[in-house]
Amino acid sequence: MTHLDLAARFVAAVEAGDIPAIRAIYAPDARIWHNTDGLDFPGQTVDENLAVLAWMQTALTAKRYDIVARSETPTGFVQQHVLRGTIAKTGAAFELPACIICTVAGGRITRLDEYFDSAHVAKLTA
Repeated sequence: MTHLDLAARFVAAVEAGDIPAIRAIYAPDARIWHNTDGLDFPGQTVDENLAVLAWMQTALTAKRYDIVARSETPTGFVQQHVLRGTIAKTGAAFELPACIICTVAGGRITRLDEYFDSAHVAKLTA
């Protein structure tokens, strides 16, 4: 499996809200960092990130990722995307442009750094 295959599997699992599949894609000791959450390096644990993704399943319906660009790197992949969906509480359209930089080892994501504008997320958490 290439790093790009893993990227596609990861996005499909997040879109589907398949928490066990996401867990299987992350290495057990993977770390997830966001430019907006105020956590110092190295960021969230896998369990902390999975809790956020599980919450997102209820907060956002009709979720999909529109991939703008995805490139393999020597150590993983970089992806630019727009997360789109409907805010469950309000029925309003939601979109979140973002970029992830992932490090891969042994066919699993060991590190994920995600960059986005927190103003978009505020619409989902309001």
